[in-house]
Amino acid sequence: MKTQLKIALLLTVVLLSACNKKVKEEAVDPNAGSNTSGQANTGDQGNAIVEEGAFGPNDLDSNTCLRQRVVYFDYDQDMLKPEYQAIVACHAKYLRDRPSARMRLEGHADERGTREYNMALGERRGNGVNAAFSANAADTGRIEVVSSGEERPVCLDSDESCWSQNRRVEISYSVK
Repeated sequence: MKTQLKIALLLTVVLLSACNKKVKEEAVDPNAGSNTSGQANTGDQGNAIVEEGAFGPNDLDSNTCLRQRVVYFDYDQDMLKPEYQAIVACHAKYLRDRPSARMRLEGHADERGTREYNMALGERRGNGVNAAFSANAADTGRIEVVSSGEERPVCLDSDESCWSQNRRVEISYSVK
């Protein structure tokens, strides 16, 4: 019951934050060179979500928000932190723009807790990120959620700075 409440709360927060975004229209300078990529001419296109045009497969390596593929969690939590909503929105747009793309969300936990509990926690974290993709209109049928629990740590020390690196969901693509 608590998980359903958390997911409902998460979806509400994501939807409300999506409604608050304002788009600033820029005047088109007829003397400027044409932009054949269909993207807004922002000067540093690799560092922003592309508002116009579609993401291409090369954007996974060149666009700053798409290169961020790890979402971190607080201790014993599966709720998506607000600071990761923009990353999820960016990857959701990529999925909408690339119908052939397939994504894998791999949930992880730190070493504290039983193996079974950490496997379940990793899955809840993956499902929480998947719910955020759903709230951003991504086709969740192309997203696979798996859990590695505590089995694949990125840091092996037994302290908080290390544990915080292991509480994560990794985003990866199998088809770009």
